[in-house]
Amino acid sequence: MERWEGRRSVVNADHSVRGDAAADTGAGAGLTRVLLWLVVAVLAVRQVAVVLRQPPGERLLDLETWIGENGVLHMTGSLYDSGRFTGTPFAGLVLKPLTATAQQTLGVAWTFGSLLLVVALGLVAARALPSPVGRRTALLAAPVAISLFMLSLPVRNALHLGQTSILPVLLVLLAWFVVRDHRAAGVLVGVAAAFQPVLLLFAALLWLTGRRQASVSAGVTFALATAAAWAAAPKDSWTYWVHHLAGAGLGERPDSLANQSLHGALLRLGLEGPLEITLFLVLSAAVVIFGLRRAVRYAQDGQLLLAVAVTGCVVVAVSPTAWQHQLLWVLLAVVGRVGKRASDRLVWPSVVVLVVTLPGTMLLPNIEALFPVRDNVLLLVALGAACLAPFLPRTSPYWQHPVPTDYAKPVAARWRRVPLLPFWRRVLTRPNLLLELLLIRVVYDAYAQVRLAARAGRPLAEEHGRQIHAIEQWLHIDIEHWVNHTVVQITWLREFFDYYYSTFHFIVPLTILGVLYARRPADYRWVRSSIGFATLLALVGFWLYPLAPPRLMPGLGFIDTVHGVQDFAKPDYGTLTTVTNQYAAMPSLHFGWSLWCGVVIVMLAPKLWMKALGLLHPLFTIAAIVATANHWVLDAAGGALVVAMGFGLTYVLSGPRKLVTDEERATDAEPVVAEPAEPAATEPKQSDEPAEPALVPEREPAEKVAGT
Repeated sequence: MERWEGRRSVVNADHSVRGDAAADTGAGAGLTRVLLWLVVAVLAVRQVAVVLRQPPGERLLDLETWIGENGVLHMTGSLYDSGRFTGTPFAGLVLKPLTATAQQTLGVAWTFGSLLLVVALGLVAARALPSPVGRRTALLAAPVAISLFMLSLPVRNALHLGQTSILPVLLVLLAWFVVRDHRAAGVLVGVAAAFQPVLLLFAALLWLTGRRQASVSAGVTFALATAAAWAAAPKDSWTYWVHHLAGAGLGERPDSLANQSLHGALLRLGLEGPLEITLFLVLSAAVVIFGLRRAVRYAQDGQLLLAVAVTGCVVVAVSPTAWQHQLLWVLLAVVGRVGKRASDRLVWPSVVVLVVTLPGTMLLPNIEALFPVRDNVLLLVALGAACLAPFLPRTSPYWQHPVPTDYAKPVAARWRRVPLLPFWRRVLTRPNLLLELLLIRVVYDAYAQVRLAARAGRPLAEEHGRQIHAIEQWLHIDIEHWVNHTVVQITWLREFFDYYYSTFHFIVPLTILGVLYARRPADYRWVRSSIGFATLLALVGFWLYPLAPPRLMPGLGFIDTVHGVQDFAKPDYGTLTTVTNQYAAMPSLHFGWSLWCGVVIVMLAPKLWMKALGLLHPLFTIAAIVATANHWVLDAAGGALVVAMGFGLTYVLSGPRKLVTDEERATDAEPVVAEPAEPAATEPKQSDEPAEPALVPEREPAEKVAGT
């Protein structure tokens, strides 16, 4: 990422002014760096707390299995008799001396040591970024890299299990980017391969990139380490290398979701026996050949970190077993640059970060047709990095100068300080569809998780329900009981409102967003932000004011038309019983989202009848939530409030929705010249009606990556 010095400049500006601007930029980058290091510290403390606060039998599970009181390294028989040890015999040889350490002390030391390895990993990766590297990137790369590593699923899983998988990755990176002596670099790669044999592919990469002395050294080191393990534990070595075919049959079931290799994916697809083995070997050979060729090309292009990442993704794909804690290589692929346009540069790294930091269930919905993708999402990204992703070479003219992003200015606001965030630029082009769908899915899943976590006891929620009911009685708007019982007596109306309540809550907002994405991308970004802010504010309401809806209020006589009569002590809402918070009623997002839909349609629909039709949705929704006894009338008022605040926040932070047109820009640019007075007898001129103005984009410098 190149350092961006700003778009607006004056050719004849004094040099001191530019110096002051540069100093301000440097100060801003320094402050950002301090904040990022604080984030690193917070994440480190959190990771330690998460691991160490677990009971002894639930933390560092693999480490305790190896060196605990009844661990396999204490036994006199084979390491692999119990099936609980999955490492190489060399790994067992290295871990054996740790059995003499006190278990509690070792657990603390192991956790802190693993975190130090993660910090070292981030520092080395930041140092290995392909040149040229801007000053701002050089300042911020290390804390960002360490933060991403700590947030990643592989590191979190390795810390939870007490695994050694971080060490081989660090050894390989040290060999490529820190150690200058070829023999020493080869030794590091050989030791890493002694822990995980498939890492010998890095010895092949060393050979293919001209570092043959290092490659030979790696092979010799691996052979010596393996021979030492054979000499010390011949039975274990025979079991691992011959009986289990280099550990292929050890550990959990290879078809479990935790195994993100081609072998695991084929087994999950139902293949087995000789057919599966043959197909796995053929696909693995193809991935190795194609992936290593790409890695060599990127290494020769000067992108060594990308070459290492591509090779690591090949390792993930072709390993017989690639457990979650062994998938750090996928995160390293974030350094690849994909896309000729500046607006596309964030797509690949965003996808990689989302996939490596979030479980597949958050990324994709629970739809059976998507299960093969959701269950193998890490493998698919690894294969994409190894074989498919069109990473740009440094010789490409788009490497440093991608096609600039089109921006436009909002019209002048009524208040001078609006927008408060002038860097929140209005992009005219539509965002990447894949990234947008992923972000919508992740945000919705986070919303569902927070809403579910905002649980409160039944007494508090019912007390709040009585408060709301009393306020409505005082305001003479307590119509819920009358509406509920009236609708229950009209079968077709009850069925209509039940269906409307259950169905249109999601369909209408998603449809509006889809239409705006396709037809009005600039407006899409603005209204998407407004509904996002409204939803976040609603989550605050769910957390601070848990409220029992009318149907869950005992003694008031409401009828749950959707779920039927309920036992308040043990309610039953079908599959939603354990995955929803029934006391997340204030504010009503059913009404809030429907009101948002109505406002957006009124603002943007070209026809009057469309605007009128759009207003029917919030009217039907408020009738449905009251008739089905799912909300109080004041819940709808709360939903309207958060939607108004969502629109207001978007307006204040990013400016008005309307954008400056070309005619307005031309008018502002023209100098004001006094026109000569015309003779009184002259007839007034008849001006032609101007054509509908079009938006004129601003052009962003190619060095700055676009954002919303």
